[in-house]
Amino acid sequence: MFELKKILTAFLLPPGIFIVLLLFSGLWFLFKKNWKAGIINCFIGIFIWLLSILPVADAMLRGLESDFKIPENPHGDVIILLGGGVYDKVPDLSGVGAPTEEPIARLVTAVRLQKMLNIPIIVSGGKVYEHKKAEAPIMKRFLIDLGVPDKKVIIEDKSRNTIENARYTKEICKKYNYRKPILITSAYHMRRAILSFKEVGLDVTPLPANFKTWKDRRYEWIDYLPDAHGMRRTFIAMREYLGLLFYKIAY
Repeated sequence: MFELKKILTAFLLPPGIFIVLLLFSGLWFLFKKNWKAGIINCFIGIFIWLLSILPVADAMLRGLESDFKIPENPHGDVIILLGGGVYDKVPDLSGVGAPTEEPIARLVTAVRLQKMLNIPIIVSGGKVYEHKKAEAPIMKRFLIDLGVPDKKVIIEDKSRNTIENARYTKEICKKYNYRKPILITSAYHMRRAILSFKEVGLDVTPLPANFKTWKDRRYEWIDYLPDAHGMRRTFIAMREYLGLLFYKIAY
């Protein structure tokens, strides 16, 4: 019964329901000898299925994460924490607004490192769109709630993307004479982040957070079912590859 429930759930919820519709319509067209429509629908259905399973999503993410490791004995004079989105008007325990799931993992890593080294944190993230709130003040509130002293948190709230994160945090590092910054962002995002900081001339020590893949992972049958979580991971990987391509062209 457990296995049946998992299979039915996978194919009754998106993206599984769309895969079912595409495959059944494709087979129906093939039965009616409409070969072109049948092949196209079946191909799209199978393609979406592949993009939504964990083995494929992880293979794409692994290409982004595999070059980075967590330093055994990290040392520096400041932590640079990159934001990654906020739910800016949701109710929260200590105010309004909360980080989305991705930056939460980065934030927790930054808090743990700050307690180890007792150095300041520059939290970098502005408002991407005019009607949104800046990320950095919301992230700062969470850092303080988790025990980082107020005086140890510096806000950079002008940046809208990774290259601006690098540009504006470099100005802060220059202002306070920080020479050995430790950069914290998600492991899959670290390659693009390092390219950005190199572009502005700021050397950083990468400390990746929120790894999503690991070596020799074993997959079960359930990992080959279509899943929105798998599709989300594929989206993240594809966005990063496109971002890297843009950076190579632009910079």
